[in-house]
Parts: sequence; structure tokens; C-alpha cells
Amino acid sequence: MAATQRAPDRLARHLVTVADAVLPFLPCVLPRGEEKPSAAHRARLALAEAAGTVLAGGLSLLGIDAPEHL
Repeated sequence: MAATQRAPDRLARHLVTVADAVLPFLPCVLPRGEEKPSAAHRARLALAEAAGTVLAGGLSLLGIDAPEHL
């Protein structure tokens, strides 16, 4: 919607909101040490991947190349 209305500031704010919402989950996405991956780990990984796709797409709409890895 923000992209079609030529409102890059709105799109940028939405992207920041998505990034801020996902950031707290990133440290616990992968299992630590000998811990076996659980359903929660897989769900968090899927959430992180989906957020990455959304952020990359939004940055692309703004004309910014997203990094491959953070």
C-alpha cells in the first residue's frame, strides 16, 4: 500500500517495525551446544526467514540492495 501511494517514509517505518518485532527472537533461533532442534526452533527459524524476505522486498521497493547476510 505504501509503495503504491508513493509514500517511502511509510514503507520505511513499516520495515523498521518488522525488524524491531523479529529482533528479540533471533538469539534463540538456533539450538545451542548439544541441544536438539525443537519445533520452537524451527518456527523461529521460519519466522526469521519470512521476516528477511519481507525486509529484502521492502528495501528493494525503496531501491536499496539488501545484504545477503547480517
